[in-house]
Amino acid sequence: MSKNSLPRDISQIGESDVFFRNLLESAPDAMIIVDEKGLMSLVNRQALTMFGYKRKEMIGQPIEMLLPESARGSHVSLRRSYTDKPRLRPMGQDLDLVGVRRDGREFPVEISLSVVETDGGRFISSVIRDVTVRRQMEKDIKAAQQEAERANKANSAFLAAASHDLRQPVQALSLLNGALRRTVKDEKALQMVENQDASLTAMTNLLNSLLDISRLDAGAVIPEWEDFPMQRLIDRHAAEFGRQAHGKGLQFSTEPCPAVVRSDPNLLAEVVTNLVSNAIRYTDKGEVRMACVERDGQCHLQVSDTGIGIETDQLDAIFREFHQCKSPGANKEGFGLGLAIVRRLTDLLDHRIEVESDPGKGSRFTVTVPVVTASATAGDDDEGIDSRLPEQASGLVILIEDDVNVADAWELLLEAEGYKVATAASATESMALLNHLDDQPVLLISDFHLLDGSTGVEAVSLIRGFYDSEIPAFIVSGDTSKVVKDARLLDNCTLMSKPVDTARLLAAALYASRSGNVPQD
Repeated sequence: MSKNSLPRDISQIGESDVFFRNLLESAPDAMIIVDEKGLMSLVNRQALTMFGYKRKEMIGQPIEMLLPESARGSHVSLRRSYTDKPRLRPMGQDLDLVGVRRDGREFPVEISLSVVETDGGRFISSVIRDVTVRRQMEKDIKAAQQEAERANKANSAFLAAASHDLRQPVQALSLLNGALRRTVKDEKALQMVENQDASLTAMTNLLNSLLDISRLDAGAVIPEWEDFPMQRLIDRHAAEFGRQAHGKGLQFSTEPCPAVVRSDPNLLAEVVTNLVSNAIRYTDKGEVRMACVERDGQCHLQVSDTGIGIETDQLDAIFREFHQCKSPGANKEGFGLGLAIVRRLTDLLDHRIEVESDPGKGSRFTVTVPVVTASATAGDDDEGIDSRLPEQASGLVILIEDDVNVADAWELLLEAEGYKVATAASATESMALLNHLDDQPVLLISDFHLLDGSTGVEAVSLIRGFYDSEIPAFIVSGDTSKVVKDARLLDNCTLMSKPVDTARLLAAALYASRSGNVPQD
């Protein structure tokens, strides 16, 4: 190397040369200072360690020796451009920069550049950081995120499939049980049917609870917000709660609630159902009561009982999965999932849930829901199932169901009730069926997913088009995925979740076949 090509001595910076060098050596990152020709004039200890060279092997050499060969040519022009118009900035923004060690190994780096003006001229200072560990962590995090997304999608797909496939045989059993109850006359046989029904109910509740918990944990439940009268929710479930309470010799009462609230009516109904069912389960005498208190723009829906109560040290634990009350007199019914579902749903809806309890005297659960100030009123509520309609069922029901066992169970139940039934396995098959029918159907019942890939929505729409009539329809599904929500877009149609309670189903079918409208339930 000629004398003229030697790098300028960085000692020309000034009298504080020793201090400057000590400062440079103590820096936590590798630092290299180059002159205007791109020759390394000063390197610190961290730079020697990072690149694996001795100091004398780096001083006076082009900075490009620390770059991959493929990048050296382009770097020369970039370096010259920066030297002409220097500024403090990161090097190679949005680029993956790579350094090369003495042994030829490449590694990822981050570099920041700055200008050092001295009496001896302009120098460029580079601060270099080895980001090998961080890049590996970023790759690991990205891979973990991708795996989590894949697992979440797989979990959602599994839940949708499991929800449908697990509910399907339970649906068939429930329908067959309902048919037996309407045909068996022998008292002993009826008692066996009732026992079977109790077991089916327990199995259904456990299945629903496990699937609900899984769906909530997987983030698969998305609220559908509506403004609706709270009284509608109370009225829809009061009769069912009353039957449950009466079966245990309890009184069940409600109070009028004029509040119009904003929530997801179906998810809030699930909260209320779990609270009331729990109250009835843990109350042996007295009453269970539902009431509303409207205060400060909030509706406080209260479910109170005269049951065994909850010890103070258990008030937090009751919202955990599989926790069952240990108070004196507690029975072993249930699975300890109801209140865990309540907690998850109220968190999802951003509704506050509170509990007060006096052991041995009873408990009160309060769900706080925001009141709407819009013009809607409780008097605008849709009409529900009218128990005063004639009890004798008749007319033609078209059933679209591709599972033979479930279809047979549906047919037995509906015929035992008094309906004529015509069945098809798909939307196409249902259209072919219409040419052989003498009567217009009074009700359409369809599974959502059908044999040929068609849906219950398509089948119902085609049949209605054929008759040019908005025939009342029930679409039944065990699938919980978003696609099933298409059924909600159909007018005069109710979406039912499997397994369907046969008593409520038949009451709804009677109402629909008599009035021409599905009950809003």
